[in-house]
Amino acid sequence: MYQYDEFDHTLVKERVAEFRDQVERHLNGELSAEQLMPLRLRNGLYMQVHAHMLRVAIPYGLLSSKQMHMLAHIARKYDRDYGHFTTRQNIQYNWPELKDVPDILEDLARAEMHAIQTSGNCIRNTSSDQYAGVAVDELQDPRLYCEMIRQWSTLHPEFYWLPRKFKVAVTGAENDRAAVLFHDIGLRVLQNAKGQLGLQVLVGGGMGRTPVIGKVIREFLPREHLLSYCEAILRIYNMYGNRDNKYKARIKILVNSLGIDEFRRQVEAEWEQIKDSDLLLQDADFERMQSYFSSPDYVKSTADSNLINQGRIEKWRSLDTRFAQWYDNNTVEHKVDGYRIVVVSLKAPGVPPGDASADQMDHIADLAERYSFGELRVTHDQNIIFADVEEAELLELWKEMDAQALATPNIGTLNDMICCPGLDFCSLANAGSIPIAKQINERFDSLDELYDIGELKVKMSGCMNACGHHHAGHIGILGVDKKGIEWYQLTLGGSAEDDAAIGDRLGKAIAKEKVSDAIDKLVSVYLENRQTDERFLDTYRRIGIKPYQEEVYG
Repeated sequence: MYQYDEFDHTLVKERVAEFRDQVERHLNGELSAEQLMPLRLRNGLYMQVHAHMLRVAIPYGLLSSKQMHMLAHIARKYDRDYGHFTTRQNIQYNWPELKDVPDILEDLARAEMHAIQTSGNCIRNTSSDQYAGVAVDELQDPRLYCEMIRQWSTLHPEFYWLPRKFKVAVTGAENDRAAVLFHDIGLRVLQNAKGQLGLQVLVGGGMGRTPVIGKVIREFLPREHLLSYCEAILRIYNMYGNRDNKYKARIKILVNSLGIDEFRRQVEAEWEQIKDSDLLLQDADFERMQSYFSSPDYVKSTADSNLINQGRIEKWRSLDTRFAQWYDNNTVEHKVDGYRIVVVSLKAPGVPPGDASADQMDHIADLAERYSFGELRVTHDQNIIFADVEEAELLELWKEMDAQALATPNIGTLNDMICCPGLDFCSLANAGSIPIAKQINERFDSLDELYDIGELKVKMSGCMNACGHHHAGHIGILGVDKKGIEWYQLTLGGSAEDDAAIGDRLGKAIAKEKVSDAIDKLVSVYLENRQTDERFLDTYRRIGIKPYQEEVYG
């Protein structure tokens, strides 16, 4: 993984000192809360319902075991013994004291981490495929592109005060696991007919109040122009984005108002002015960056060793049903024979989705050190990945995870739901999310039933900001406020993958206590109508919304 150089260390250290001075001046009465606000936001510090919330950057979701230990330390020393992993592959702490935040940032810096640009109207943390570098369907590891974007965008003087926040995602795989169609800029690694690597560039995607699927602005961009083309897009947005109304300030609004053809014309004209500037990348730049993401020292497998591993796993599966369930649902094929990708579920019953205790984080870090070359990943679905686990060690890993409630075999099921913090913490929320997740978990508490239902992606947000990506859920749940009472609007048919779609509104909002009943009815329609091998999403697209409306509303 990428290691800080002297410039990174100096930049982050000086940023911590700068923010320490700003906090001290505020506590001494020299800076008002209003004056501090834009300064704290640039350091990832929000004001929530009960306390401050600190969002820590995890670039493209990649963590070392040392960094995970640091996150556990911060949860234990400065928070209430836990952290919340987000859909943007970051972590949030909900209870830090303002006076302690500079110390937190200093501790993070010692582990080569920070909270710079995790908030504010700037370029946020670039996200990527959680299986980057190990996916069987990958053309090229996207993390080198992500790191180039991170270095280019961090404290970029021209784009530090954009009309609104700006999000970028990169995927290098055949199947999109990074939701590139729902980002301000989405990038997909491609290879042209000549065998040259480049990028398909999408622009103007996003969720929030106005969900929009991104549009292709360039079918193939030679990779050496990655930064100059992104800069051209940002320049047009920075010049013409709406700064008078924050609800119409995202780039998706500008793209839609101009039309993609006119927006493309303006970007291409701007790009012509800068494409051969210092932003032009060389092969040596890619080689240097790729060196940070070289493959670990895998154990070489043979045909005989693969047969032995297959036999061993089948034996373990036959002896322990719980291991078999975990293997089938929580492990994924790896590009290297003899290895599996392991998904650590942060969706155990009774726990808010995405939360991990300090002890669990320490345990995950220890397991990564022993079983996955000291690295792990954060997923868009609020889980954790061990990317490189030897098949011969799966049983022992499962036993250790199971002892810490980290082996819930529910990945991809209805209970592997995305859930924002909602009204329990967020000052922007209209309704709770965590209590609804608990309600649904209690209703669908049988693994056999979950497995029979199959893949069903439930995504829930406590407000229109869509931090829970409800627009892209097979079933989306949006909390709304009606005269001080929490209600929930359901949508069906959304997807954040290659078949990207914005969910269709089911009908009138559902009372809080009836949400799980409504989900139960939606599932029953699916089970009654599905054909062989159809997912919930497939059946919905085939039969339409009417049968679901009739079942829920009579």
